[in-house]
Amino acid sequence: MSRKNWLVLILMVMAGCGIFAYSMRDQNLHLIMAELKRMNWGWFLVAVACICLYMGLEGVVDKLFLANRYPDFTWRDALRLPPIEQLFNGITPFSTGGQPAQLVALLQSGVEGGMASSVLLMKFVVFQSMIVISFLISLLIGFHYIAEKLQALSLLVILGFVVHLSVIVALLLVMYRYGFTKRAVNLLIEPASWFMNSVSYQRMRQKLNEKIDTFYRESIKMKSEYGKLTQVSVVTIAQLFFYYAIPYFIMLALGIHGINFMMVMSLHVLIFMIISLFPIPGGTGGAEYSFAVLFSGFMHSSSKLVLAMILWRILTYHFCMFAGMFCVVLKPDRVKQQN
Repeated sequence: MSRKNWLVLILMVMAGCGIFAYSMRDQNLHLIMAELKRMNWGWFLVAVACICLYMGLEGVVDKLFLANRYPDFTWRDALRLPPIEQLFNGITPFSTGGQPAQLVALLQSGVEGGMASSVLLMKFVVFQSMIVISFLISLLIGFHYIAEKLQALSLLVILGFVVHLSVIVALLLVMYRYGFTKRAVNLLIEPASWFMNSVSYQRMRQKLNEKIDTFYRESIKMKSEYGKLTQVSVVTIAQLFFYYAIPYFIMLALGIHGINFMMVMSLHVLIFMIISLFPIPGGTGGAEYSFAVLFSGFMHSSSKLVLAMILWRILTYHFCMFAGMFCVVLKPDRVKQQN
């Protein structure tokens, strides 16, 4: 990690601690400590297992994609990738640093650059698709609850969905309407030439077209691997399932029973959508606020709500980043180059 990355990491941890302190400003610390003492640590360990499975199953996805080309790509290296992704997603705006960090990690493992880029591209397409599908399911279950509770937050959820759906539509257009998409993109970026000098504009245009060309070439390979994509899709759905289930087990750990499992999962899907809109690394601020708003109806005790939010954020954000820090310094195995 560069000095800049370390600085951002420290700032984000400090920001998180600041938000936790602000959330507890009106709380009785003795009540919060009492809630901690009464907490069912068995259920909390289930929540910990869920976040570990979330990252671990992504490692299974990496292994599935690389098994044919690199049979000696180890489970150690496959499981090393997701925490690294989580770390750099957590310290970059809009989670943009995860994919480049994974690419570097794959190169360190000896995976050829083109193959590494292809794997990350296919992972991205599948993951985005499963997010959209899970959101559509959650709409049927939980959206009426959020719509009644806070209209402004409902609009954020819809906007988050539109962003993810737009990404999928754009990728599908490249896959199935390559020529049309390329012409449309070049037309859409034309106004940028009014504000940029000619050299910068042409450089930007060239890079964008290269990315479209690369994705189209890789999409041809993807369309011929339906079996593998089906396997990866199933694993990715399972991965998201464990992530979305985390708040349920945290609430059980705090002694909150009689809650609807599917409703809790659906609301967590909505939070995921909202977080993706915040440019601050990790969606800091927006994540905590969304959790407090959406889950306040399940917890009549404000101390339990604050504690649940803190435990959730530690697991889904800070724990993942610290796991990533460990994996960054972990020396990777090296695969043999295939002919």
